[in-house]
Amino acid sequence: MTKVLIAIVGPTAIGKTSRAISLALHLNTEIFSADSRQFFKEMQIGTAVPSPMELEAVKHHFIHHISIFDTYSVGDFEREAIQALKACFKNKDIAILVGGSGLYVDALLYGLDDFPQVPPEIREELNKILDKKGVTALQGQLKTLDSQYYSQVDLENPHRLIRALEVCIASGKPYSSFLGSKNKARDFRFVLVGLHAQREIIYDRINKRVDLMLENGLVEEAKALYPYRHQNALNTVGYKELFDHFEGKISMESAVEEIKKNTRRFAKRQLTWYRKNMDILWIPYDLPEKEFIERIEGRIKNLFNAKE
Repeated sequence: MTKVLIAIVGPTAIGKTSRAISLALHLNTEIFSADSRQFFKEMQIGTAVPSPMELEAVKHHFIHHISIFDTYSVGDFEREAIQALKACFKNKDIAILVGGSGLYVDALLYGLDDFPQVPPEIREELNKILDKKGVTALQGQLKTLDSQYYSQVDLENPHRLIRALEVCIASGKPYSSFLGSKNKARDFRFVLVGLHAQREIIYDRINKRVDLMLENGLVEEAKALYPYRHQNALNTVGYKELFDHFEGKISMESAVEEIKKNTRRFAKRQLTWYRKNMDILWIPYDLPEKEFIERIEGRIKNLFNAKE
């Protein structure tokens, strides 16, 4: 039987985790995370990883499997996830992929694109710019060289910015021109499901989630990670704003508002990324569970009918 991977995507805080768990329980299968921030075992509260109860209810892969001190790329994830899926598919006909990192979802579903070789001195120079002028200098350079990718990338992630810029500089072409150029053969078929809601609802859910993170000890978690703030994994929403507060740059109140604002911006970029994908079946985030499952099962049925 042909194996199927159900990928559930959507903006942060929209409820992907709970939907994935209910679906996994219904299908008696396993969940693969494609949320790159949840990979790091030192980061729990600020990345909204599934609760211990949720992790116990369904077997999860790629949650807290590496450290902030490890070097880990989307290529590493693609390779490891393919192998883990093969193992899962020995006993299951269906598996579930869930997460808000569009690049990681695309890597597993479609494969990574073939990029040109980049001389190491280009990366070194870009890292010098980051150290001396900060992330805004990289943002401005990317906006000039590749406005299309600029509109969809996580602008607060220097690793992503440097990766795009080094390809632009080395090739003389926009980074976005290399995306989607090649789909790799997979041993499974996929159904791509997106959860959607009105912008006001998404923003309200984000604000409430940040408040809940603070109640659950986000400040204390960030304090424990502060000595390692220069690690790339920690240059992310929810931590970097609190680091600025610890350094006396902004008040606690401002830090909280910045976390909410930057998370809303992140959600907007996620939606920009997903909306260009015509494979996605969009489903209201609050659709009753029975109807939600019926729509997905209907999509799977249509997938195989089309194949025939």
